[in-house]
This record gives sequence, C-alpha cells and structure tokens, in this order.
Amino acid sequence: MIIACLDLEGVLLPEIWINVAEKTNTPELRLTTRDIKNYDELMQHRLKILKEKNINLKDIKNIIETLCPLPGASEFLKKLQENFQVIILSDTFYQFAMPLMKKLNYPVLFCHDLITNNEDLIINYKLRLKELKMNSVLKLKELNFKIIACGDSYNDVTMFSKADKGILFKPPQNVTVEFPQYPVALDYDSLWTEFIKAKEEINKN
Repeated sequence: MIIACLDLEGVLLPEIWINVAEKTNTPELRLTTRDIKNYDELMQHRLKILKEKNINLKDIKNIIETLCPLPGASEFLKKLQENFQVIILSDTFYQFAMPLMKKLNYPVLFCHDLITNNEDLIINYKLRLKELKMNSVLKLKELNFKIIACGDSYNDVTMFSKADKGILFKPPQNVTVEFPQYPVALDYDSLWTEFIKAKEEINKN
C-alpha cells in the first residue's frame, strides 16, 4: 500500500500567511518556509509582528474564511484519493486549517496548535511533534507503508529524504536549485504524472 503525503499550503491551498499579510497590509508577515528554513525562527518573527500590529486569531480566521483551494486542487485531491491513501502533513495549525478542510472534503490532516490569551492574541504555538512531516513519514514506514511525499518548500525536503519518492510542486527557484534530485511539477496534470511514475518505480522494487 502506498500513502501519498502532501503538504497543504502551496500544494492544495494558497499560503495563509501571505494572504494575512496582504489583507492586513503587513508585508513583514509574507515570509514563509520558502524563505526561512528554521521554523521556530519564522514563527517567532510572526508572533512578534502579530503582537506589534495587534492582529488576533479572529482577525486571521476572518481572512481565512475568504480563501479557497487553489484552482484544480480539489479535483486533483479527489483523483489522488481514488488511487492512494492520502494524508496531509502540514506545519500550519488546526485553528487556521479546519475552516478550509470542508472545501477539500475533509482529508486527513496532521498539523500543530496555536496558543492564545484572553484577548484572543496568538502568544505561542505547540508543535504536534518536532519535525512533524519527517517523523510522520518514518512512523508510517515502520508500519510497512510505501510513501510518496509532495511539497514546495524547505520544510518538505526532510520528509522527502525519508520517503520512497519525493516530488516538488511549484517550488521557488532557490529550492529547485538546492535540491535537484527531486522531480518538479508545475501544474496538477504533471504532478499526477509524477505520482504515477513514482508508483510504478516503487512497485518495480
């Protein structure tokens, strides 16, 4: 049995933090894991800006409610689910992602949690597990599953290294250049082709 492990933002959904940055006119929040490799460094930067700008969780949820899956993402996910078991592995937070899961027909999602204060300000975050993506893949492989992983950023590459196959989807050029060993798909048709190629190669071995 092969499990497809997908990143969420940038693969199926638009980048939440970039949309928050645009809607709140806070360009400092545009940075993502495409820009900063260290996740804690990135999150501490975000928490600092949210506090300075007095942006609370309700403000962010109101923005998230306006978002939709990327064009073609729902159809691609449905097709993938008909041929693989699918788990979404993401470094986002349940408080952000759950309003959007309905729009994707509620796939399985592993991610993290936010901590808020009485004023609904986000003051910290709680990791489900350090290196969630990589360690989830390792645990699934302990159960004798084969894994095809797909993502777009630095924080996806560690799970690629433990998966049977890794596929980059619309990555920034710096990630493509740094990790040339992984195939790159630039649309959902080519991503589907890469999944089928990976499946065939796994089944040969």
